[in-house]
Amino acid sequence: MTIIELVLALLAILAAAFFFTNAVEMLGERLNLGQGAVGSVLAAVGTALPETMIPIVAILGAVIVGTGGSAAGEIGIGAILGAPFLLSTLAIFVVGAAAIGFRGRRSTGDQVVADRDTGIRDVGFFLVCFTVAAGAGLLPLPLLVKILLAISLVGAYVFYVTRTIKADDGGELEDTPENLKFWPFSSTPPTWAVVGQLVISLGVMAAGAHFFVVAVEHGSKAVGIPAGLVALILAPLATELPEKLNSVIWLRDNKDTLALGNITGAMVFQSTIPVSIDILFTPWQLDSLSALAAGLAVASGIVFFVLLLRNDSIRALYLLGAGSLYIVFIGVAIYSIVLA
Repeated sequence: MTIIELVLALLAILAAAFFFTNAVEMLGERLNLGQGAVGSVLAAVGTALPETMIPIVAILGAVIVGTGGSAAGEIGIGAILGAPFLLSTLAIFVVGAAAIGFRGRRSTGDQVVADRDTGIRDVGFFLVCFTVAAGAGLLPLPLLVKILLAISLVGAYVFYVTRTIKADDGGELEDTPENLKFWPFSSTPPTWAVVGQLVISLGVMAAGAHFFVVAVEHGSKAVGIPAGLVALILAPLATELPEKLNSVIWLRDNKDTLALGNITGAMVFQSTIPVSIDILFTPWQLDSLSALAAGLAVASGIVFFVLLLRNDSIRALYLLGAGSLYIVFIGVAIYSIVLA
């Protein structure tokens, strides 16, 4: 039964990703946004927001109701920290694997040719914000400092969005869809239909991700995986990675800036807004596994940043290395479970 749930959830997410990419490109064109803003803001936040609300609602609900605080804190720290870790390691690996897999139909082969300015800005913001946030989880901080830190992270993301939209340096959207999939009546669908398809596809992705998480949790309990590890690894794996099928679709169509922006923009979002909620309403004390995940995420981000600084396209083979850091963490986590 669990396998059937996983398959159905993945099929739903895959179909929703197809309709989402169609709608978000058309909406970006209507708003006169470039590839950088569409990929790093519209697509990234759109796909990251639904599953991000799950741990945030759990945390705020515990604060309001006054019960289940420790459990909510564990869920919040694990799920919210796990998202940027997975994005900066396994999701980048998926980009490299997709570029290699589609090299026969891509005009640039297995070379990833994305806008460097957009990528450098995104990863730079991520490295600064996430390093500061993760570092705060290693030290006991007074409430006032935590409040100031949370406000600073939110302010940093607002500044990032403003700068991204104003810069619009990802280049104009090219080869935008001629037709809206939900509106076959004409080639110029009304804006409300574009927004409607976007919202519906996001809803299906969120529902698919939810059922995928449930199936993963059922499977993890059957094999005896600890709940904390589920929150840190399996929950983000179930929610973030399937939705990054958007990036695979864009890579297939030679839209590398959109593909990478969908991931790097989500990295910035996940390292600021959700983390600021966690800092305010949970103890935000990282254990050894959480600290390791944060360190590996920063390490992968630094390597990716260096690749972007090179005035050249990125070989997909280089991006596969990010997946090795994810494997390292899994190995350490399994080893710690065995010792426990």
